[in-house]
Amino acid sequence: NSKNIYCILRVFMHSCFFSPDGHFITTLDLCYYRGEDPHDVEYIWRAISDTVKVMEYNSTLNRFTGYTPTGKHKAEQFNADPVVLASFQTSLHFFCKYYGALAYKAGLNSNVEPSVHLRSMTPHSDRHPSMLTCSVYKFYPKQIRVTWLRNGQEVTSNMTSSEELANGDWHYQIHSYLEYTPTPGEKISCMVEHASFTEPKILHWDMSLPESGRNKIAIGASGLVLGVVFAAAGLLYYNRRTTTGGGGE
Repeated sequence: NSKNIYCILRVFMHSCFFSPDGHFITTLDLCYYRGEDPHDVEYIWRAISDTVKVMEYNSTLNRFTGYTPTGKHKAEQFNADPVVLASFQTSLHFFCKYYGALAYKAGLNSNVEPSVHLRSMTPHSDRHPSMLTCSVYKFYPKQIRVTWLRNGQEVTSNMTSSEELANGDWHYQIHSYLEYTPTPGEKISCMVEHASFTEPKILHWDMSLPESGRNKIAIGASGLVLGVVFAAAGLLYYNRRTTTGGGGE
């Protein structure tokens, strides 16, 4: 189940060009980690000719599978040879379990601080006219707490959150949603607590104006600046004509 794959680590890639028949052969050694246990891993060896997958070994099945006539023939030979199968099980332990465990232990000693983003979006239902999303990206370890605050008090209703979603690179992301009815003067905030923070990170949402109002102000300000620029240009042009006598009748 791809949903349970925690990390995909490409350990080794080797490519060769065979000039007699003009084919480019690539082999890949891949480790698929299903969770935080570095020994819960599946090793895949894959042979590719140009862009066509020829043959593959799967450590869970301890078997080869061919995808081309040549690959099927070779897979049948390798599956019948206990020495070949045993050598690929050795690759599983060497590439994935040994080096994977080293990488995992190194990761345990470092906390990765997430980036937090707060934005408005269309509500999922008609119960409330507004909805905010608090998205937290690229954090490690997995344990995290995302809380909504209204005027400094924790919100306990009209909110939903995703699970901690694995990115596939030993980092996680999570998204929390709050549906609400804007009230003048109140402050809505998203608070994130994580091991990488010395104190909770709090992002405040400015509800003084809706998103459309902020856009209108930005557009209006841009128009005002452009108006000033064009007015200044016109004034300079008029002064130049007057000074040079070009404005006389």
